[in-house]
Amino acid sequence: MRDGQDNPARPAPGVRLCAVDEIADPGSKGFRFRVDNRLFAGFVVRHGDTLSGFIDQCPHAGWPLGYDDRYLTRTGEHILCAGHGALFTLDGEGVTVPCVGERLTAWPVEVKDGEVFTA
Repeated sequence: MRDGQDNPARPAPGVRLCAVDEIADPGSKGFRFRVDNRLFAGFVVRHGDTLSGFIDQCPHAGWPLGYDDRYLTRTGEHILCAGHGALFTLDGEGVTVPCVGERLTAWPVEVKDGEVFTA
């Protein structure tokens, strides 16, 4: 299942990820969770006061989008698939081939008192 709901490694709502200030503006930060042999990978994008979470998976190829917290282009205007160079808007919509019209899978996050949590 692409949304990761059936993945036992997906963290439950309310898990603290980091402080907002640990994510550059604009910037991104990746998170990995493991339970037995299952892995859940997600990342959070920050642009101003807006934080959005996504499952770290290219909708076209299925591989991870980034590495070492690097998910954005150098200008910070787009999310970049490191595997084949596709670009996505900061809200997850594919804007270049081969991902035009496809969307990244949202991973809900929320901010409470300057801290980022799973939602």
